[in-house]
Amino acid sequence: MAPVAITVKNTSKSFGKVNAVRDLSFEVEADTCYGFLGPNGAGKTTMMKMLYGKCTIENADGASIDVFGYNPVKDELAIKYLSGVVPQENNLDEELDVISNLMVYSRFYALPRKAATSRIDYLLGFMELSDKRTARIRELSGGMQRRLIIARALMNNPKLLILDEPTTGLDPQVRHLIWDKLRQLKRHGTTILLTTHYMEEAFALCDTILIMDKGAGMLRGSPAELLAKNVEKHVLEITGSHSLEAIADGTILQKLRIDRTQETTRVYCDDDQLLRQLAGRLEGAHYFLRQANLEDVFLKATGRALNERQ
Repeated sequence: MAPVAITVKNTSKSFGKVNAVRDLSFEVEADTCYGFLGPNGAGKTTMMKMLYGKCTIENADGASIDVFGYNPVKDELAIKYLSGVVPQENNLDEELDVISNLMVYSRFYALPRKAATSRIDYLLGFMELSDKRTARIRELSGGMQRRLIIARALMNNPKLLILDEPTTGLDPQVRHLIWDKLRQLKRHGTTILLTTHYMEEAFALCDTILIMDKGAGMLRGSPAELLAKNVEKHVLEITGSHSLEAIADGTILQKLRIDRTQETTRVYCDDDQLLRQLAGRLEGAHYFLRQANLEDVFLKATGRALNERQ
């Protein structure tokens, strides 16, 4: 079993009447990727900020956070020194070129100029940006800017990399490139914390996932464990208004879990042959039979209604 890098116990955070994080506890093993999933307003970003001291925790009985042996309340600078942070929004200096953005950041860690230059050359190569070293920020595509922000977060060779929705809005090619780079970092000993709205991203990268809703932890486990323990194996998605009661008797209906929205009916069952039989009786219907995925687990845990805090 890998050593524990982060321990969070009974941690809460409120902003006025809003309970952003409610009595949350979890552990992150070193050299793994730990993912936070949840609707907007679930408390994911707030929890991440508490880990590196940007957001203070509330002084409740038993509440504590430990990050590689440091307390964010007392040791904020120490944690920031060993961490790299990729925020939701791009915050590069558009008046500077690529090299200058990284060089300015290197000064926060007191890197000598020669060492900083060597590190920058390596990071630009690692993120496949070497040919953009003298480009102005406004000349870069959105994907290039995100890759540059990740490179910047790696300037201090961090033990902990915190990524807040790092690939939102990026095309699949760039997203997969970033995934490959994050896997390499993990193999070389970087502990990664990730928030994302992309279920396939969480499934591809995370060793452990914590699903949050309204500040509380709902489910946790590896992607495979979450699927095996919380949702049926197969899903029949039917578009439009169709009555299952008209094509299936009560005995069959008892074996199904049915989730209806205005335009789609999702029928869940471990027996794919039973779902195939139902599909064959749907005359003229648009349907799709697939394996259950992490999104099904997510929606079962948090519901399909929009979060009131969004």
